[in-house]
Amino acid sequence: MLDIRVFDLWADGYDKDVGLSDEANTYPFAGYKAVLGRIFSIIMESGGRDVLDIGFGTGTLTARLYENGCRITGQDFSGRMIALSQTKMPGARLYQGDYSKELRAGLYDFIVSTYALHHLTFPEKFLLINQLRGLLKPGGALLIGDVAFESAESLEKCRAEAGGEWDDDEIYFTYDEMQRAFPGMKFEKFSFCAGLLTLKE
Repeated sequence: MLDIRVFDLWADGYDKDVGLSDEANTYPFAGYKAVLGRIFSIIMESGGRDVLDIGFGTGTLTARLYENGCRITGQDFSGRMIALSQTKMPGARLYQGDYSKELRAGLYDFIVSTYALHHLTFPEKFLLINQLRGLLKPGGALLIGDVAFESAESLEKCRAEAGGEWDDDEIYFTYDEMQRAFPGMKFEKFSFCAGLLTLKE
């Protein structure tokens, strides 16, 4: 069970910590900016502008989308993260809540989630993804950027190399397992521990 207080306390230093890991090309955030940049490009190159962000954190991605004309709806469980994001996106509709249990109704061109769903078990991931698919407009897409691996073998390789830095409380995506549940899902690799999972309706 997630401790919301941990994320409230981490909120102000989150972007710095992520940036340091990405720049050093270390687990768990190696490839972070590349993943977010790819999601941004996919959305900007499309005609769709209604975006739902699940677990948007400090709004690093959604603030850029907002600045470029997207209509943003977001759900996160951390009140402090929401407060930081709302200052960047005063017109966005941001809600506090546990996205694994309750989702705001609506229809979206894109649903994105970056570095948030690794807190869910695989059964919870499968359930949430099916629920999110029901919120996509025809032709819409679900874009999940996270610590993700092509296979269980590549995950285990990263675990061994990370040693004591590995977070046993997090449950990372493996493409082979996700594709078995969602045959239409695609995977793009951005580093040894970062990937983008795409599922189109």
